[in-house]
This record gives sequence, structure tokens and C-alpha cells, in this order.
Amino acid sequence: MEPISLLNLASGVDTVWVLLCAALVFLMEGGFAFLEAGFISSKNSVNIVMKVFTDCTAGMLSYWAVGFAIMYGLDQAGLFGTTGFFIGGDLSHIQLRIPIYAYWIFQAAFAMAMASIVSGAVAERMKFGPYIIYTILAAAVIYPVAGHWVWGANGWLAKLGMLDFAGSAVVHAVGGWSSLAAVLVLGPRLGKYDADGSINVLPPHNLLLAFLGTYLLWFGWFGFNAGSTLTGLDVNIARIVVTTNLAAAAGGLVATLFTLYKYGKSDPSMAMNGALAGLAAVTGGCAFVSPASAVIIGGVAGILVVLAVSYFDRIRADDPVGAIAVHGVNGIWGILAVGLFAEKGGFFYGGGIHLLI
Repeated sequence: MEPISLLNLASGVDTVWVLLCAALVFLMEGGFAFLEAGFISSKNSVNIVMKVFTDCTAGMLSYWAVGFAIMYGLDQAGLFGTTGFFIGGDLSHIQLRIPIYAYWIFQAAFAMAMASIVSGAVAERMKFGPYIIYTILAAAVIYPVAGHWVWGANGWLAKLGMLDFAGSAVVHAVGGWSSLAAVLVLGPRLGKYDADGSINVLPPHNLLLAFLGTYLLWFGWFGFNAGSTLTGLDVNIARIVVTTNLAAAAGGLVATLFTLYKYGKSDPSMAMNGALAGLAAVTGGCAFVSPASAVIIGGVAGILVVLAVSYFDRIRADDPVGAIAVHGVNGIWGILAVGLFAEKGGFFYGGGIHLLI
């Protein structure tokens, strides 16, 4: 038996790490399914779980055939890639210590997460056939184009120096604002708004199920963020896990206290969305900010999500799960927070305004 070189050992450790984190991110699909099913009426709960399942089937195949190439393939203009369809062709520019297949499955899990953000926002009023078409387009084109801009080798935002470690902008903002577009086109659920503009509460049918979904998402987020190092040998994974966890805790607590102050009682759904908002917000900077900054980022997210849910209700953008507020608003807040709080290049750390801009 030939001796194992240090390089081969490092490659093996990194491969196992990335595959494990890919599995954690894929488990988040169960979190999306339970969260969204719990937030809507019981009669539509199976429909929404089936839509999340479709993200894992049609979406996965679309990302394999087309999306990965658009996201990470070679290009000249910085807009979208043109090599690597079906994980083949010229991908030599992707410098990795892990097999390309390990890299692909991790990235594919991210694509599924982005697609599943929208499924909750359009719950109870989008037919299944059109949703399949949406999933294919999201995984094949919409998410990969945005991802290429920031994470591609020649992406135009990457060349400007934009930092988005695990996707506050690329995954969450893209998913959140896609949700807003879909919601405005579809219109509200029947009975959500009266003719005089008053808002009716359509209560979730199972908050216990939604809490289970929140726990699964929180758990999977450790793989989402820490796995983006693409190596298990980077000691910064400890900081990433800590900042991720603290931002979630701060978002959940602040949302709980803010609703208690604003409405006179705490709101379980807002508490859950506060934690998820903190997670979405810290995703972009989890590797770059201190634990104290992560608490601030998460705390602000906990307030923003409460205010944003109320705002989108007022403009009749019916979002049963709060996806626009959690992912859209706080994806944007999270990426701006990188420009403010990054220990290297952040505005509050003497880095000027380049990274913020």
C-alpha cells in the first residue's frame, strides 16, 4: 500500500467535509417543507410539500444540465458562464482541492434552497404545473446568473471586490425578491384582504410543524455557512458557526421582544422568522465579522423582519410565510452589513466605503 501524501490527506478531509455540509444543506429542504406546511392551511399543506420536493427533482436536474455551467463556467463579459454543461467540458479554471462532483453537489443544494424560498411565498394560489416551470427556470437561469456575477471566476461584481461569503445576496436576496415578483403577479389569497383594505389573519394550521422546520433550517445552516469554506482544515469554520448561531439567536430574541412591545404579546411566527432573518442576514458576512457584530446584525434583522411583514401586508403583497421579509429584506441588510462590519474592509473597521458600495 502506497503512503498517503499530505496533499491527498487534505483532499480527503476536505471532500468529506464538503459532502457532509452538502447533506446538511439538502436537509434544509425538509426544513422549508415543514415550515411552509405549518404556516398555511391544512388542506394545502401536501401541495406545498410537493412543491419543495419538486425543487429537489426538477430543480436539481436543471442545475445539473444548465445552471452550474451558467454559474461557474468560463465567460468573457462577466455576465454568465458558457462551459461545464452536465458537469462536463472545460472546468479547469475552477481551482479545487476536492473533486468537481463534491463541489457540484454542494452548489446544487444551494440552488434548491433558493428555489424553495419562493415556494412558501406563493403558497395556496399557484398551480403545480407553472410551479414546475418556475423551478426549472430558477435553478437553470435565475439563480445561476446572479451567482456568476458574485462567485464566478470573471463575474462583474466579483471583479469589483464584492464579498458575499455564503449568499446573503446570491441566495437569499435573489430568492426573496423573486418571491415578491411572484406574489405581485399572482395576487393575494382569497379572503386575505377586504374591499376596504383591511387585512384578515389567515392563521397557520400547525405551528409545531413550523417550529420543527425552523429547527431543521437552523441546523442545516451550519453546513450552509461553514461548508462554504470548502475545506475542513480552515480553523475559521469555528468562527463561522459561532457567528451564524449568535445571529440566529439575536434575531429570534429581538423579534420576540419587539412583537411583545409592539402588539402587547409575543408572536411565535415572528419569533421563528426573526431567527431565520438573522441567519439570512449573517450568511454574507459570517466569515468576516466578529461575534459581537453578528449579534448586532441578527438583532437588526429581528426588527426588520417584523416591520417588513407589516409593510408587505399593507401593500397587499400576500406572503403566507414571510419569505420576502426574511430573505429579501434581510438578504439585502446582510450584504450591506458586510460593508459595515467586515473586520477587513468594513466601514466601521476603517476600511472606507468601497466594500459597502
